[in-house]
Amino acid sequence: MIKAIYAGSFDPVTLGHLDIIKRASKISDKLVVAVLENPNKNCLFTIEERKKHLEIVTADIENVEVATFKGLFADFAREINANVAIRGLRNAVDFAYEQQIQLINGRLNDNIETIFLSADEKHISLSSSAVKEVAVFGGNIDFMVPSEIVGFIEEKYMKRGV
Repeated sequence: MIKAIYAGSFDPVTLGHLDIIKRASKISDKLVVAVLENPNKNCLFTIEERKKHLEIVTADIENVEVATFKGLFADFAREINANVAIRGLRNAVDFAYEQQIQLINGRLNDNIETIFLSADEKHISLSSSAVKEVAVFGGNIDFMVPSEIVGFIEEKYMKRGV
């Protein structure tokens, strides 16, 4: 059985993330989309909100489960008996970073294999940071994030008074 993990901050989830999730769900028996609680990141959304957003946008994908975790990815993978890490790549910079992470995770947990999925060309420029930069100024983010979460992002910035 292939139990894969696609981990990230997902702050917020983008159409690029969702594309990787859909594609990864087709090559795994079970895909755990894991939201990392990283105390070093200043996130727009709480970990509970990010988990909820992912549950909403993946509700129609039968073999996807959304979870949260703290700490090392390698430990979380061991804890849930996952054997594959899914990583999305937009460009060569992503590849260099992700290759380093793959090597470290392999040393920490030799039961995990990493699969890199290249971003669809229409999503190459998407990042959560770019979404936030556009949203903070009231720009149209419809082409960047799933329609189900546009309102959550707009509401967050309205509450902040930005």
